[in-house]
Amino acid sequence: MTGWSCLVTGAGGFLGQRIIRLLVKEKELKEIRALDKAFRPELREEFSKLQNKTKLTVLEGDILDEPFLKRACQDVSVVIHTACIIDVFGVTHRESIMNVNVKGTQLLLEACVQASVPVFIYTSSIEVAGPNSYKEIIQNGHEEEPLENTWPAPYPHSKKLAEKAVLAANGWNLKNGGTLYTCALRPMYIYGEGSRFLSASINEALNNKGILSSVGKFSTVNPVYVGNVAWAHILALRALQDPKKAPSIRGQFYYISDDTPHQSYDNLNYTLSKEFGLRLDSRWSLPLSLMYWIGFLLEVVSFLLRPIYTYRPPFNRHTVTLSNSVFTFSYKKAQRDLAYKPLYSWEEAKQKTMEWVGSLVDRHKENMKSKTQ
Repeated sequence: MTGWSCLVTGAGGFLGQRIIRLLVKEKELKEIRALDKAFRPELREEFSKLQNKTKLTVLEGDILDEPFLKRACQDVSVVIHTACIIDVFGVTHRESIMNVNVKGTQLLLEACVQASVPVFIYTSSIEVAGPNSYKEIIQNGHEEEPLENTWPAPYPHSKKLAEKAVLAANGWNLKNGGTLYTCALRPMYIYGEGSRFLSASINEALNNKGILSSVGKFSTVNPVYVGNVAWAHILALRALQDPKKAPSIRGQFYYISDDTPHQSYDNLNYTLSKEFGLRLDSRWSLPLSLMYWIGFLLEVVSFLLRPIYTYRPPFNRHTVTLSNSVFTFSYKKAQRDLAYKPLYSWEEAKQKTMEWVGSLVDRHKENMKSKTQ
């Protein structure tokens, strides 16, 4: 495709900015539009330095603002839609999550039709597939298995509905008479530099004598490095622009993982931080079945208090299941259809992430030093 352009939503986020950094290297790309609700000043500065042969336009606005989306999509060839509210622990109001994640996606699809954007790539989530029960074991799952999340929790429910909307839009007629082609990528749990989940675990441990709180010692998952997820998006857009590859990709979803070892969430956090003296909590923990039912009781308490007080439980049945299931997936279909091969090895990903964790530890030390002076 000669002189094409690409819009990336959620471009100021953990994944979105990594996609931008890879996009600037693409051939014949005349413009990148980076869209998000807000951009940190240091990221704006980095984006301005990335401009070389490719124009990089920063667009600040709301994914629910229809006129803004229509302007953003004008003269665009590809949309990569990463923008969403990620909320595993029920901090954000349900309506906000459903609006941004579902309605925002629908509005963006409609804007693509009006602006005749032919390619739409959606960043979905492994949570679209589950896990639904910590007792159910899924190892090396694949796209042909009919797995679907049944939890009413707003984040997985919203991602499931949004992905269905995106895949159903494949084949829509565009205003100029062309056709919209879509696909969705379902990454595993994403780690790497800038991960707010990893950052929260590290900072909590630094404030707790270096003890990492357990987030899922009974789980077996295959986490994926953020750089490899970004790379999968680049390969997906290349494939959807290739007349030979595109027919087998249109309307499909793909699990995205890499060669990061299958392990528990606790073990991943420990592996990435043990060099800095952080350690796992060795204290006895409650049996998983008991944690699950305590989670249920906390949900009941939250429901009963709702008319007079908003109580957010520290965990519930969904988070217990999510954090403690055996739930791993293969990326063979992405390998076959998208020619996906991880850009970063486990060793490279681990090294880069550990360097970033080291910077968090150094910052904590500086803050402690300034407090004692």
